[in-house]
Amino acid sequence: MAQKITPCLWYDGNAKEAADFYASVFKDSEIDKTSKYNEASAEASGQPEGSVMVVEFEIAGQKFVGLNGGPMFKFSEAISVMIDCKDQEEVDYFWSRLTADGGQESQCGWLKDKFGLSWQVVPSVLSSLVAGPDPERSKRAMGAMMKMKKIDIQTLQDAYDGK
Repeated sequence: MAQKITPCLWYDGNAKEAADFYASVFKDSEIDKTSKYNEASAEASGQPEGSVMVVEFEIAGQKFVGLNGGPMFKFSEAISVMIDCKDQEEVDYFWSRLTADGGQESQCGWLKDKFGLSWQVVPSVLSSLVAGPDPERSKRAMGAMMKMKKIDIQTLQDAYDGK
């Protein structure tokens, strides 16, 4: 079945570089198609003829489109891509790869990659700790998470357990 909704990410001339970077970070990804600005689209957009206009790529089964639209729009934290991580090793891997070469750490498992796209690197166990059935235990875990940049599962678990 074809994916019905595909996020389109607006870049300022580096959509192909971003897609290549994501393909290097996520093992199950690929660049599907690259289209270039032709004479008509270059004239209408102000982009150089022959430069990359659109890159279609897939990360972990999710299709994306990268559009080189120019400098007028930037990413913001209002949109982020969430990565569901099975364990601390996976959290650490994605955190280090996505913050490399100019990425920025933020709070509570959020970061921006070197292109400015926001990501949430989240362990699968997070919701059961910060929104579990015991409000007091969850409150302690949430308090611990609010002090973190990269999520540390053991620290969350210890807070939840009252250690």
